[in-house]
Amino acid sequence: MGVEMKIAIVGCGGIAKVHAECIHQLENLDMIAYADIKTERARNFADQYGGKVYNTLEEMLEKEKIDALHICTPHYLHVPMAVYALERGIHVFMEKPPVISASQFNELQAVKSDKRLGICFQNRYNPSIIQVKKMISSGETGKINGVRGIVNWSRSKEYYTESGWRGNLATEGGGVLINQSIHTLDLLAYLLGTPVSVDATMTNHHLKGVIEVEDMMEAYIRFEGDKIACFYATTAYCADVPPLIELSCENMTIRIEDLDVTCYYKDGESKKLQIEHKTKLGKSYWGAGHMDCITDYYDSIEKNRPFSLDLNHLNDTILLLLRTYESARTGKEISIR
Repeated sequence: MGVEMKIAIVGCGGIAKVHAECIHQLENLDMIAYADIKTERARNFADQYGGKVYNTLEEMLEKEKIDALHICTPHYLHVPMAVYALERGIHVFMEKPPVISASQFNELQAVKSDKRLGICFQNRYNPSIIQVKKMISSGETGKINGVRGIVNWSRSKEYYTESGWRGNLATEGGGVLINQSIHTLDLLAYLLGTPVSVDATMTNHHLKGVIEVEDMMEAYIRFEGDKIACFYATTAYCADVPPLIELSCENMTIRIEDLDVTCYYKDGESKKLQIEHKTKLGKSYWGAGHMDCITDYYDSIEKNRPFSLDLNHLNDTILLLLRTYESARTGKEISIR
């Protein structure tokens, strides 16, 4: 990066470690402050990277002059904290989900600020997704007829009960869809285009009486151009395995598993594409795009250009997320717009 910027992080849990390491590796980004209600967690960051420790976001922004804030807190705090920082002239890079309700979406859209809001959908930067997106755009695949997206992960009782916020609708905003499989849902919108309607169901299979959010979500999604997607996600599996996205196209079927891409052709031949496997930060099944995503965000600030993961570019994903929950709760097929 060519322009020096002072960076702060609020929420110093597991995902914040990935953000901090990315920031640390970029030139001219100086992490100067960390805030967490558990100050010992913030102190661990300060001991490793340098900077001051605070108990609240408000105190940190009052006492520190920062250029950009990374929000890595529980879901329900993302929008209030983003609004608070943006209105004070601070750039914001926010972990997913961008919102947990329609009212939060409206609130975020109404913010008056000339600073840049970016949202961390890092899997769009996976080299496998970049390669498939190029193939679609070039016409090589032919028309996309449909896609299936499958997420099978494992989350235990302790994952929820020891967090203090997961598993509660008011603080997490939902379960497997909004937390674990939101990236796969986003990639369906990214690869297929504008969603038209969604018909979804959800349930809780393995943690009845423990959590009030879903551990399974399935949806039938219609996209413009007569494309359909079948989506299934669960946290009741026995292991964490890479999500599967498979595109049924006019000229081939493309299967994406983590960073691997295999093309199956109409004549029965198949080919595994040569995809660069970058060094990953975080858990292996999260994808490999955090570094590229955060680098692109700061490059967009430096060059004063739009960031590809701002609210405007993510409108389809956010509406699809909200309407999927609406459909699952009402039992009705819901139009996206």
